[in-house]
Amino acid sequence: MKYLTEYRDPVLAASYLDEIKQTVTRPWTIMEICGGQTHSLVKYGILQMLPDQITMVHGPGCPVCVTPTHLIDKAIFLALEKRVILCSFGDMLRVPGSEKSLLQAKAEGADVRTLYSPLDAVKLATQHPDRQVVFFAVGFETTAPANALSVIQAHQLGLQNYSIIASHVLVPPAMEALLSDPETVVQAFLAAGHVCTIMGNSEYYPIVDRYQVPIVVTGFEPIDLLQGILMVVRQLEDGEAKLENQYARVVREQGNQSAREVIAEVFEVSNRMWRGMETIPESGLEVKEKYALYDATRKFSVPHTDPKENETCIAGAIMKGLKKPLDCVNFGTSCTPTRPLGAPMVSSEGTCAAYYHFNPAAHEAESVLA
Repeated sequence: MKYLTEYRDPVLAASYLDEIKQTVTRPWTIMEICGGQTHSLVKYGILQMLPDQITMVHGPGCPVCVTPTHLIDKAIFLALEKRVILCSFGDMLRVPGSEKSLLQAKAEGADVRTLYSPLDAVKLATQHPDRQVVFFAVGFETTAPANALSVIQAHQLGLQNYSIIASHVLVPPAMEALLSDPETVVQAFLAAGHVCTIMGNSEYYPIVDRYQVPIVVTGFEPIDLLQGILMVVRQLEDGEAKLENQYARVVREQGNQSAREVIAEVFEVSNRMWRGMETIPESGLEVKEKYALYDATRKFSVPHTDPKENETCIAGAIMKGLKKPLDCVNFGTSCTPTRPLGAPMVSSEGTCAAYYHFNPAAHEAESVLA
């Protein structure tokens, strides 16, 4: 197959859709890992265009959504009790902790700031030498290089008042956890192109071999996803399990070596709790002992909490591909982007937010339930 070059060509997109319909002969369940992929699938109506035999389920591909409640509580504690300047990407501010969100903490007087780069937080630390500055470092492998660079820069500047709360999660271990779950319905994956841009493809070959599932790395344009789905369907129909790279215009086999070296310099792999999915072995990144001064968990004494999730929120089942947002009785009524029960309704990459903003059926359900 010729790899995609004109990724916004509607004629080519229509041809991929037609070929999918001609190729599929039986039911298949495919999971897209990334929330960016989910939003494109929902926003552009691709879910409705696909033949009935293909079921797309939505994975845990939103790092904000899987950030555990106790880390949000820790950030709120630092902002309210330790009076640090707490910096974060915007999505994290509205995600509910066990009692409140960072946005609510800000309303109570905490110094919580939205930034677009952790390097801006380092700049804040240089401007406010009398204040501790903490950056809530959330993300998959994609944001890890910038967060690592902020630590390296602070170290080079000799700053004593900068640190991060590391909440980085790794995609391949989560895919293995999903495939190992006896309840799983996933038969193939669309892997996240931006993650592979950083890390390359090598970690996916063992997953393909061990679980005999097709994995296709895709981009985020509608035509990327249609071509990726076609590549997956061809494998499934032929009884094959291979790793393929639809996003070859960006993703290289070994990824970005410089970015990987920066990650390895600052972080080490650790077990990580995923909100809604419990603890997944070796699925997170923690700050190395070498840079302990810049690890907010080590730097500050924070009470340990073991908060319970809202029992009516089915975010975990949604992120495992077992449920969809419209299966939730709270969707669009007691759970909305302005009053979320769970993180997937908040984040710009959250599955529930995608359905709320772009799926007409969501608002039909909302009007019926209102």
